[in-house]
Amino acid sequence: MKPAVLQPYRFAPPLLEGVILGRPNRFIMDVEANGEVFRAHCPVVTRIGDIDTAGRPCLFSASDNPSRKFAHTVEALSFDEPEKPFKRWVGLNQTASNRYIEHFLRTGAFGQLAPHPESVRREVKVGSSRLDFLIDEDLYLEVKTPLRQLECEVPASVARLPQPKFSSTDRALRHLEELARSMETHERAIILYCMYYQNHGFHFYHGTTYDEVVAGVAGARAAGVELWQATLEQDAHEVRLVDYAPMEGL
Repeated sequence: MKPAVLQPYRFAPPLLEGVILGRPNRFIMDVEANGEVFRAHCPVVTRIGDIDTAGRPCLFSASDNPSRKFAHTVEALSFDEPEKPFKRWVGLNQTASNRYIEHFLRTGAFGQLAPHPESVRREVKVGSSRLDFLIDEDLYLEVKTPLRQLECEVPASVARLPQPKFSSTDRALRHLEELARSMETHERAIILYCMYYQNHGFHFYHGTTYDEVVAGVAGARAAGVELWQATLEQDAHEVRLVDYAPMEGL
């Protein structure tokens, strides 16, 4: 489904471009831009697919907040080579994803998912969890920005890292259970999987906990929880909602 309203989320000021030199730990990336090397916040708490981020072009934002440990945040990376003038970007900021989705909700872009919402509330407590949005008091919406598994072709020139075992599903399953329980008192509940790059469709990670996740998804769907996917594009100037649709498989 195409967005009902084409009003992108704009970055002010625009993002800046650099090159990632390394990722010393999951919270930090070393970046070079205009001959300067600095440490930046990495907004992804997991692996980014199985890629080695060193040498990848990136987009980063700058903050003048003196209380921040790092003034910059890496917002996106590219599989294109640094010298290529026009790059395709993979959006990384999982925290900012809710801000982008709120923008598209309030501008009416999700016409088939949540048409013309009058009320959009953030961080609503449900059971022992906090869900991302409550829309018009009858639709719970939980936003996920999966990056542990990239659903796109990665060029052979991009270095890879060995895949570790992945078993942290507690939070995801808890949200599925809370959304399923919310159907007792609300009309709809949706999990929206957001991918900030051109992709061939979201699929759940086939790791050590795949069967557990599949069972959790099946239970939530049986209770009436809907699974949707949104594809968005990002560059130095804006984030655009490209399309969105209900998910059929896993």
